[in-house]
Amino acid sequence: MVPATSFPRLLAIGGAEDKEGERAILREFVRLAGGQDACIVIIPSASETPEVVGELYQHIFQQLGASEVTVLTIAARDDARNEAAMRQVERATGTFFTGGDQLRIMNRLGGTGVDTMLHRRCAEGMVVGGTSAGAAVMSSTMIVEGETRSPRAGAVRTGPGLELLPGVIIDQHFAQRGRIGRLLSVIGLFPHYLGVGIDEDTAIAVEGHRATVIGSGAVTIVDAGCASFNDAVDTGPGGCITLSGVTLHSLPHGRSFDLLERRPIIAAD
Repeated sequence: MVPATSFPRLLAIGGAEDKEGERAILREFVRLAGGQDACIVIIPSASETPEVVGELYQHIFQQLGASEVTVLTIAARDDARNEAAMRQVERATGTFFTGGDQLRIMNRLGGTGVDTMLHRRCAEGMVVGGTSAGAAVMSSTMIVEGETRSPRAGAVRTGPGLELLPGVIIDQHFAQRGRIGRLLSVIGLFPHYLGVGIDEDTAIAVEGHRATVIGSGAVTIVDAGCASFNDAVDTGPGGCITLSGVTLHSLPHGRSFDLLERRPIIAAD
């Protein structure tokens, strides 16, 4: 069982969040980071066009009232070992990872001074947000690529993530790209993890060991820890996996889930 104290403050977004209307999810990130006193650092390393994407989020967070918003460009590993970059993260009350390719984030940040500082500041209470790839990378083991309509052995490639959210594997663009088979493929192999599939324009806000859903879609949580049968490790590459007794939860806006106890929190209406 994961200790409750090991869950940092996070906002994991399933991608394609509202950037022009009410912007409820991005507004919540600014609130969590301190509102008018927020000092936000944007890391657009996952993007193929980091300057454009970084500037877009910088403008949005400024419009939403954050007092200080900067873009930390990390194009190579040397950039993530730079003292000035580490100081930026050290000062931040919120750090935000944009979408793109999660492998770019790990390739450029993993094991660097910025990575170490990020974990230190998380332990001190800084909130970390991320959308799409920026959400996927929060897991200890992250989904890298792979699409499958039915759960299949070896169909999904995984790799190490930033290890910010223990005991969870995040998948994004979930309903829109029909990724239930993909998530089941991974959870069948790693049943000690909770599979968390986040729809577009939807997020989970993690505080303590409580994850609360925000946005217009839903969050699908798959728990294979209680499965009565699971032959993922005995099935040959490409073969369909047998999973029986898996628990599935579908939670819309306002609902919460206890990541420690692995159960939904359904308060009496």
